Amino acid sequence: MIISPPAELITIIRQKTLRKSPPAIKALTEEILGRHRDATQAILLYGSCFRTGDDSNGIVDLYLVVDRYRHAYHRHSYAFLNRLLPPNVFYFEIPFEEGVRRCKYTVFSFRDFQQGASRWFRSYLWSRLAQPMGLVYARNNHVAEQIYTTMAQALLTFITRVLPLMPRQQFTSRELWCTGLLLSYGTELRAERRDKLTDLFDSAPRHYEELTRAAMNSVSYSVEAISGNQVYRYRAGIPAPTRVFSRLMWGLRRIQGKILSLLQLVKSLYTFQGGLDYVLWKIERHSGVRIQMDHRLRRVPVVGVVVLFWRLYRRGAFR
Repeated sequence: MIISPPAELITIIRQKTLRKSPPAIKALTEEILGRHRDATQAILLYGSCFRTGDDSNGIVDLYLVVDRYRHAYHRHSYAFLNRLLPPNVFYFEIPFEEGVRRCKYTVFSFRDFQQGASRWFRSYLWSRLAQPMGLVYARNNHVAEQIYTTMAQALLTFITRVLPLMPRQQFTSRELWCTGLLLSYGTELRAERRDKLTDLFDSAPRHYEELTRAAMNSVSYSVEAISGNQVYRYRAGIPAPTRVFSRLMWGLRRIQGKILSLLQLVKSLYTFQGGLDYVLWKIERHSGVRIQMDHRLRRVPVVGVVVLFWRLYRRGAFR
């Protein structure tokens, strides 16, 4: 069942999502607008560069929302792949001041963006849109309002699907989010460390606390909010069969997510140069496992991914 987000929740997200873009982010946004022209509806900034406010190190992560895939690309093959297995992921670099800015952007149609926040079984999108991010470009006010509503919907989806796995006794919003992030990132190939997922909440605790309180009145379960000295605690009245079913669904979500993540990695080899190197860098960054790549594997990227997948799995890069 899809729950419509309340106006209060949308208002909070609107206030927290609007953010003035630094010059480097504006330059990256202009590059994307030049590539995808009138198809561009919205661009959102998320990830570590958003949390730290530092775009000079690492890779800037952006979401690009387009009206239609066919309208967004010169190549029909890109539109087909984006529709078949959303999203497409692209990478580029631009000179900026005395250095370089690196950007990875992920492309969704508005339809997939909205469905991914509510109807998708896979947690990939609704777990990310529930986290803090900034709207750095919107085609008009109507599009901006649709983005805010979609983010509010993603938050409700996230909380609704995590609540049945919380203990019957009281729990905090921090415990709720850390459990949900651990579950959702556990459905992907990346092996995020538990302490890093905890850091996601600790980077903006007041943000998460406020959104959690606003969302709890709209979830489909009976949730009691208990006011404490500094934080609220919650108790969810959820039947035992629902809890068992939800655990089963997360188990299936984990299997589905890892298969789709592997297919996404294979697809990404064709959407930007150095795709195989990027895959290795990404896994090493999140798991600490480093694999040297044989030059022969670079010549046949698909075979290279299969071989590296097995090697990385044996080294514990993902589970």
